[in-house]
Formats: sequence, C-alpha cells, structure tokens
Amino acid sequence: MTNAYTTPITTAFEMQRASIKQSQQAVQQSIDFQQSMSDAIVDSLDSTESAQQRGVEMSQTLVHSYLDAVESSMPGSSAAVEELRSALDEQVEFLIENHSESFDTFEDEWAEGTQAFDDLSGDWVSAIDDQVDLLIEAHEEVEDQSVEAVEEMSSQVENLQDQLEEVQEQVKEVQEEAVDVVEE
Repeated sequence: MTNAYTTPITTAFEMQRASIKQSQQAVQQSIDFQQSMSDAIVDSLDSTESAQQRGVEMSQTLVHSYLDAVESSMPGSSAAVEELRSALDEQVEFLIENHSESFDTFEDEWAEGTQAFDDLSGDWVSAIDDQVDLLIEAHEEVEDQSVEAVEEMSSQVENLQDQLEEVQEQVKEVQEEAVDVVEE
C-alpha cells in the first residue's frame, strides 16, 4: 500500500538500489575494458615484431649495399668485405633469432598473466555480484520494514487526528452548551 507518506521513502530506496546496480555495472565495464586493452596489446605484438624485424633486415640491406660500394671502389678488398658481410649476416641472424624468441617469451608470459587476471577478475566479479545481490535483498527488506513502519505511523497519526477532531467537536459542543446555559 503506497500513500503520500511512503512514496518518497520508496523512491529513495529505488534510487539507492539503482545507484548500487550502476556501480556494479561500472566495475564490470572497467574489467571488460582492461581485458580489451590486454587483448589489444597481444594483438599488436605480431605487427610490432614484424616491423622491428623488417627494420633490422632493411639495415642489413643498407650495410650490404655499402659493402658492395666499398668492394667495387677498392680493388683487392673482396676478402675483407666478404668477411665483414659474413660477420654482419651472422650477427643479424643471431639478432633476429633472439628478437623472435624474446617476443615469443613476452607474448607467452603476457598471455599467462592475462589469463590469470581474467580468472581472478572473473572470480572477483562473481563474488561482487553475489554480495550485491545479498545487499539488494537486504536493502529491499529494510525498505519493506521502513514502509511498513511509516504506514503504521501514518495510521496512528490519522487515528490521533480523528481523536483530536472528536475531542475538538466535544469541546465545541460543551462550549455551545455552556454559552446556552449562561444565556438562560
């Protein structure tokens, strides 16, 4: 039963519950955003690795071109240039292998960390959802009790007002009788 006394109370409780649910949604959206960002980082690793590898290969090509120029402009330098070229190729191959292994390791570690975060945040969100559900239930019970108390108080106030009106009517009748007695 809703009346003029309980409507503001009910509205206040509904607003509080809406605020609680919005906070819960904000937490979920925050975790979803973090997961999306983590996925974006993993997705960008392949293109970053590829771009860096192309940069190393381009540097190797530039050095080869330089060595070709040195070799063609300096007769008799073929053995030394070939030795430099071979050393460069070995270093570049070593660099590319280490680079690839580093990215693979980083990607694996990141994926493991992301999975651990997803598991933990999933458990955490589930626990929060359970707690919010309990909070909402308790909140609704408090609302019901509050509305019931206000309705009871409202009923008592109405009864008191009725009694006051009866007393006022009786006082008025007594006053009228007294005036009649005095006038006679």
